[in-house]
Amino acid sequence: MNRGLVAQLVLLFLATQALGLFTADYLVREGVRATLVTDNPEDVENSLGLFAYILGFTAVLLVLIKFLKDQWLYWVFKCLETAAVFFASLLVFNAFTDSLLILLAAAALVVARLFFTANLWLRNLATVLSTAGAGALIGVSLGVWPVAVLLGLLCVYDYVAVFKTKHMVTLAKSVASKNLSFTYALPTKEHVFELGAGDMVMPLTFAASALAAAKTAHAFPLYWVPSAAVLVASLAGLLATLLYASKRAGKPLPALPLQGALMLAAWGATKLAGF
Repeated sequence: MNRGLVAQLVLLFLATQALGLFTADYLVREGVRATLVTDNPEDVENSLGLFAYILGFTAVLLVLIKFLKDQWLYWVFKCLETAAVFFASLLVFNAFTDSLLILLAAAALVVARLFFTANLWLRNLATVLSTAGAGALIGVSLGVWPVAVLLGLLCVYDYVAVFKTKHMVTLAKSVASKNLSFTYALPTKEHVFELGAGDMVMPLTFAASALAAAKTAHAFPLYWVPSAAVLVASLAGLLATLLYASKRAGKPLPALPLQGALMLAAWGATKLAGF
């Protein structure tokens, strides 16, 4: 496997998860969480509701891709990106400081994305921050069992959407062609590999939820064990998928099914070990 490709993936993964868990830890300490469907974070109805939101939002995007002219479609996606990057990065920055400078930093990032659209590393920076913020907030807002249910549903959906209906391939190509911060770009001399933000946000969501649960039962540093196990398993799944995909450049491959299976196994192992 291309070592540069592996290094990029590991760097982006570690940056996203580290920032996300730091943010999640801050949100847990401050008692901040979002109401997704019900007020009870342990209610599996939250998982089903969030999954329904994802399906509905995806359907709307596919309709827009089919019927909107490319220029209009670009600006619709750009507005979505701007809102996501601005508000999610605010969450991350706020974990470091409550200074009003975080507003300027978030605004500077979205403005830079407007003027330097083709810069892949600026795009990756925006994706890292938006994924870290979103994953942290969703993770601390859901119990571990609801997250596990959501992960299982998304693993099945990812497989069907890539290999059966193929609508996720259509969506990914449209996003990648516009260089938007909804995917990570992993450039090599031969090919630019694209990794969906979902393949980073779900491990973070699981790890953040596991962290919130473990902090109520264990002292430092033991409460980090379930999160670390989940993320190690996730990275192993990502690397295995990337190894397979690198030999078949240009062929879409869902990363989440293998990641999800390994994450659930790792989390189960930590529960059996008393965490």
